[in-house]
Amino acid sequence: MSAISPVRLNHAVLYVADLDRAVDFYTGVFGMTVAATEPRARAAFLRLPRSGNHHDLGLFGVGPQAPKQRGIGLYHLAWQVDTVDELDAARQVLLEAGAFTGASSHGATKSVYGADPDGNEFEIMWMLPRVDWGVYENAAPVDALDLPGELRRWTGVGTAGRLVPGSADTAEQVPS
Repeated sequence: MSAISPVRLNHAVLYVADLDRAVDFYTGVFGMTVAATEPRARAAFLRLPRSGNHHDLGLFGVGPQAPKQRGIGLYHLAWQVDTVDELDAARQVLLEAGAFTGASSHGATKSVYGADPDGNEFEIMWMLPRVDWGVYENAAPVDALDLPGELRRWTGVGTAGRLVPGSADTAEQVPS
């Protein structure tokens, strides 16, 4: 049997209790725009500001009566930012939105965490340049995040690869 060979996760879809509330959260906190809606399915499809994708997140409103399950299944979504400076800014946005739940260092990646109004958890992460992974090549520890120290070392270093130009603070980058 041949293996499937995707290049990355294209989008995620979440069930939410209140579609309008979820759209407000993701457009406000992440700056996403609504790319499309499908009223018959009570669905909205959102695009990240620097994404070249049709949509990065789908939301399907199922109403507040739907059971919230914890257990087997999706734990969280991870959204990558381009610089550690953006990670610091994301932490502040999450704090202001009352959505911040924690932070950690996984060696090659540095992360802050949050939850949307339905309790869906997400990670905002920044990755070290590939040449600097070193001992973290095959390790993913869960350590405390020293964000001030990471900012001193990595300010301005981009690692997200090719970004879609368009916002004032975004320059097109080539893959690292």
